[in-house]
Amino acid sequence: MRRFLYLLILLLVAAPCQPAIARDRGPLVLAAASLQESLTAAADAWAARGHDRPVLSFAASSALARQIEAGAPADMFLSADEPWMDALAAKRLVMRGTRVSFLTNRLVLVAPADQRSRISIRRGFPLARAVGAGRLAMADPESVPAGKYGKAALTTLGVWPALSNRIAAAENVRSALAMVERRQVPFGIVYETDARATKSVRIAGIFPAASHPPITYPLALLTRSTHRDAAGFRHFLLSPQGKAIFRRYGFGTP
Repeated sequence: MRRFLYLLILLLVAAPCQPAIARDRGPLVLAAASLQESLTAAADAWAARGHDRPVLSFAASSALARQIEAGAPADMFLSADEPWMDALAAKRLVMRGTRVSFLTNRLVLVAPADQRSRISIRRGFPLARAVGAGRLAMADPESVPAGKYGKAALTTLGVWPALSNRIAAAENVRSALAMVERRQVPFGIVYETDARATKSVRIAGIFPAASHPPITYPLALLTRSTHRDAAGFRHFLLSPQGKAIFRRYGFGTP
């Protein structure tokens, strides 16, 4: 009994501190891995205006969506494609009236920086021959947006069958990029903004926009959001000042 009373006293003493801890941090934002540099810069700019800095968590959109489905107490979700946001909206996990597609990107083929050859990406282009005995790095083509875009492009261009068993599937687009940076593979498929984020790779070719679904990044508040600054940070990201930050990192802002 004495032990029970002691634990109860500890809980009662700790309870008043919890709101203060919550006030010390900004909203929790779950964002696609390809947004690391740009969203970090946006969070810094928001904090410079006197707000608590948002807490950012980056991973594949698929992994983040599953965390939200499992009950993660996040305030905002930025996905690298529409289907994962659709899935959350269908389960009423997205706050009505807050979803908007605010960024675009391009899909590119990258190689290590010292590999100077360029590849003309067109129907039937000889990517399998260029990969040789190696593998092609890309995010998981079955679930991660960058990988799904990549598979769609290779399928449209008629080269997926020759490459499907030579894919080095990564958990997210930045992991695919890292394989090329470390020269573990001769080529990888990533977003243009990822390629611009490092000097260790070069763009060997750009996939035609018509070869894959449009690359759009939807943003939305989540129904579990309770942070007072969540709506304000969303408004800042969509403002001219916020969009200018993303354009500096190579994103399109329709």
